Amino acid sequence: MARTLIVLGVILVVAGLLWPLLGRLGLGHLPGDIVVRREGFVFYFPLTTMVLVSAVASLLFWLFGR
Repeated sequence: MARTLIVLGVILVVAGLLWPLLGRLGLGHLPGDIVVRREGFVFYFPLTTMVLVSAVASLLFWLFGR
């Protein structure tokens, strides 16, 4: 369990450090991401981005779990 938490922590730190780079690549503004803009209100739900990140994470866990 401790090893899993350490790995998840390292992944979160790396993702945090790479976040500005990922933003410039368009991650978070993909077709299918839901944005509702009203006067004084913005609702953002990155649906496509979450699906893509989940698929990549699942692939990585599957590859490293072998």
